[in-house]
Amino acid sequence: MTSTLDTLARDTRLRVAINTGNRALVQQDGDVLNGISPALARRLATEIGAQMVPVIYDGAGKVFDDAEHDKWDVGFLAIDEKRARKIAFTRPYKVIEATFAVRASSDLTEVGAVDRAGLRVLTSTGSAYDMHLTKSLQHATLERSGTPPESFAEFRAGRCDAVAGVRESLAGFFGDDPAVRILPGVLTSVRQAMVLPRADHPLIGALDDFVARAIADGFVAAAS
Repeated sequence: MTSTLDTLARDTRLRVAINTGNRALVQQDGDVLNGISPALARRLATEIGAQMVPVIYDGAGKVFDDAEHDKWDVGFLAIDEKRARKIAFTRPYKVIEATFAVRASSDLTEVGAVDRAGLRVLTSTGSAYDMHLTKSLQHATLERSGTPPESFAEFRAGRCDAVAGVRESLAGFFGDDPAVRILPGVLTSVRQAMVLPRADHPLIGALDDFVARAIADGFVAAAS
């Protein structure tokens, strides 16, 4: 398996797409990347004898958009049937939750109440929860803006009645801001997988085996 996956690297360099907009998977401290996604990337690079070269993105949509432009060799994205037309997914290595943040003065107290006529919901363009809301929202108006931090900043500045995001990312951005509340409950559960930049990539089976081993031997649990 390792002798197969080592062909992912070029000149012993493995370019890994890392989305720092998802704090449940990646935490950045200066040049240091922590979290389960960088940990898996480093383990893969070590196994195949390559240098892990992070290709940093601040939103999942940008990672997906670059899949056909030879910018990265392996990445991490939420499993989605639309994305599967262009990229190949392993089994999920982690399931994370998305929810909403609302203003402290809002009468919204649960996720299900947000889909109401007259309300405006903000989401990060191309995120997994954007795709979920595009299909599921029936009454509220959906608006989109850039990366997760950009959408959070616009919400803080007064745009829309609620903003969607990964719970950890919302908590990290808004912190103890008394003007914002993060709603309990789950908007959608997001299955995170390793990905290769072609829907029919011949190495996806070997990469799936790599993920299966990392789950089975406790690596994923320890690094999460």
